[in-house]
Amino acid sequence: MNTAQGLKPLYDEDYDEKRRLRIGQVYKAKVSVPRNLDLHRKYFSMITCAWDLLTEKARAFFGTKESFRKTVQVAAGYCDRVFHLHLRDWVEVPRSIAFDKMKGDEFENLYRDVREIIMTVFLKHITIEQFEQTMINY
Repeated sequence: MNTAQGLKPLYDEDYDEKRRLRIGQVYKAKVSVPRNLDLHRKYFSMITCAWDLLTEKARAFFGTKESFRKTVQVAAGYCDRVFHLHLRDWVEVPRSIAFDKMKGDEFENLYRDVREIIMTVFLKHITIEQFEQTMINY
């Protein structure tokens, strides 16, 4: 974090990394504004909430919450096309949403688009208000 006294480590692991730096040594650093951690947590809470609200049949179809998450991400268009050798066809695979792979504004769009897919495809039986009220518990 930038302070009046200069750059300061923000998290414990940052302090550990800074301690390894030698005084007087020149280092090259990439400075960037981190993605919103609260929205990142809210995204995964939304996925868990949606998973819990799916019918038993839908959960059985997807098998795992992670499979469901990847499916809604692909449905929202956050994917790449790759050639599957065994299927001998092009398939869509989800892009990485890791902090270093996706910028904040793109993640905000992902959140909005995935929420739209969840509500219009998978949870048509509940209202957005009911979903928001349920998400409070996550």
